[in-house]
Amino acid sequence: MTPGTKRYPKPVPQQQDHEPGIESEMSPRPEYIRADYRGSAKLAGKVALITGGDSGIGRSVAVHYAREGADVMIAYLNEHSDALETKRLVELENTRCETLAGDVGDETFCRKLVEETVRIFGHLDILVNNAAEQHPSKGLENISSEQLERTFKTNFFAYFYLAKAALRHLKEGATIINTTSVTAYKGSAHLLDYSATKGAIVAFTRSLSEALTDRKIRVNGVAPGPIWTPLIPSTFTSDHVGKFGENYPMCRPGQPSEVGPSYVFLASEDASFMSGQILHPNGGEIVAS
Repeated sequence: MTPGTKRYPKPVPQQQDHEPGIESEMSPRPEYIRADYRGSAKLAGKVALITGGDSGIGRSVAVHYAREGADVMIAYLNEHSDALETKRLVELENTRCETLAGDVGDETFCRKLVEETVRIFGHLDILVNNAAEQHPSKGLENISSEQLERTFKTNFFAYFYLAKAALRHLKEGATIINTTSVTAYKGSAHLLDYSATKGAIVAFTRSLSEALTDRKIRVNGVAPGPIWTPLIPSTFTSDHVGKFGENYPMCRPGQPSEVGPSYVFLASEDASFMSGQILHPNGGEIVAS
């Protein structure tokens, strides 16, 4: 199997010198939704809050949700141009979109984000915890305490903060969806702290699901494999980027468009009998779920 196809071209070796990365600078540009994806009002009348919604998987989720009828609030750090583009794409689907910039590792911002979402849209039905950062390191001894704390604040504490802030607004039938990673299951020698946060998210998802069952709020997760997002060229070397995803069974990175539908499924009534579960769009990697 070749690592690139006409539909899914191989990444061009490249590197961005700033984190988080910018989607508009990537080559090829990620596909956020298939041209033939047809919405069927699965999320009509719903309001979704998506962190890291400016690009990559978050953008894909936002546009898929919009095509299914949901209004969307997206949170992002400082990628203003990408956030404006996502807002434009969502509004093309004839639903509303608002944006708010800030650091989800700050609990005060997380509370503000939830309150602004409810103030603007009137209610909150779907929380997608998706924002993340990663810092490849050659070994444990190269990971500073500052990096460890920063990665956990963004990747895990934020999920806890946002779920806590959202709970008072979530009603029966609401859903929380957490983005974990294939690295939570297979590990990663160069992403020790990142992988640890993703493992924590799996445990948090399962535990929160049990805690909220009586309130009829479902909690699930998605564990993507190698997906072509701005996180890749902004954190890996150019050589690594050019080979990204080749060591997976499908021999290529996935596109955000191949992940977004998992979030639609988990947010919709199609997944009404699922909670505490993790979906694995990861290019064929077999993992223990």
